Amino acid sequence: MSVRRLAEDHIQPQEFAFNADNKKWAKQTIAKYPKGRQQSAVIPLLMRAQEQDGWVTKAAIEHVADMLEMPYIRVLEVATFYTQFQLKPVGTKAHIQVCGTTPCMLRGSGDLIKVCKSKINEQPFETNEERTLSWEEVECLGACVNAPMVMVFKDTYEDLTPERFEEIIDEFEAGKDVRTGPQIDRQFAAPEGGHVTLTDVPARAQSARQPAKKADAKTSAPKPTAKEKAEEPGADVKKPSKTAKKAAAKADNEQMKEPLFEAPEGQKDDLKLISGVGPVLEGKLNDLGITTYAQVAKLTKKQIAEVDDRLSFKGRIERDDWKAQAKALAKGGAEEYRRVFGKDPR
Repeated sequence: MSVRRLAEDHIQPQEFAFNADNKKWAKQTIAKYPKGRQQSAVIPLLMRAQEQDGWVTKAAIEHVADMLEMPYIRVLEVATFYTQFQLKPVGTKAHIQVCGTTPCMLRGSGDLIKVCKSKINEQPFETNEERTLSWEEVECLGACVNAPMVMVFKDTYEDLTPERFEEIIDEFEAGKDVRTGPQIDRQFAAPEGGHVTLTDVPARAQSARQPAKKADAKTSAPKPTAKEKAEEPGADVKKPSKTAKKAAAKADNEQMKEPLFEAPEGQKDDLKLISGVGPVLEGKLNDLGITTYAQVAKLTKKQIAEVDDRLSFKGRIERDDWKAQAKALAKGGAEEYRRVFGKDPR
């Protein structure tokens, strides 16, 4: 582990104090712990000090120590042990943490580091000339399936290419809002392109997949005799054959493939701009007769339930608020989407 020391004295501020909001928050945080255990709040207070000033100063360490009645050396030990704390000034607009652990390394984190060296500074923890950007390499940030990825402040940016990463750095430098999460057509950590398995299973067949509960041996009724079976009502009715079952299942599948809506004439909208809709889901929506933003925006609860059944992905429409997104896109395209949601459409 590398040695971590405080920044040189000549760049250390002489004083530190929480602003009014953070001071109130700090007192509430300390009060969460039992009397005599207030030192347990040392990490959240140091993190809040870093969020306020951008890095952890010597004055901040001493101020937190005084609030928690701790020796200065104890708080210094915490600040220098955990690499989440920055001990010298970092970029004012973005300090980029590049994950270099094995999954990200195998997927191209080395190329992301090269971008940092060329666009920010050759050395980690050193800012660019404008002091707005800095970077470092860190260990696993917990989004291995979306490798390679980086973290800026509390947000992650995943599924990166060097080209997209350069754009993200430029966007931070320009003070723009940067889209977080996966930078490709992927819903969080779901498979690329959307749901691709079990797409043709009718909703009413789901119950048949549930295993039957085993009867308790002590309470289960005795098996009927052959004579009793023959005397049961409907005993002479023949069970459906395998061929009949297959025909019924085929009919169900054919019914599930029929369009739910009449597609309007004219050019289709790019439904992939709705967050949560990838190429696969767009194709399925088109097959159902949904080709425009206006149709999505006007879906009723009953229609949403029917579409959910066909997509085999319960709750996605309401969870990602497709209707609100589609309403904005139908009204004014990407510009209206940005005005309503404060970010670019997917």
